[in-house]
Amino acid sequence: MIETALLALGLVLIVEGLVYALAPSLVEQLLEALRTLPLDQRRLMGLVALASGVALVWIATA
Repeated sequence: MIETALLALGLVLIVEGLVYALAPSLVEQLLEALRTLPLDQRRLMGLVALASGVALVWIATA
């Protein structure tokens, strides 16, 4: 169980690190675009991402 959690965390860090290493200016543009969105829209985007992640994990473990 703990190995799976560490694997998942490692994969997230790899993807995040690649984004910052390969396209740091794109990250800045994305953050600026997110600042222009209303708080409710950002919250909804987070909830959709969370639900998508849970669904993918559920499908992968089924």
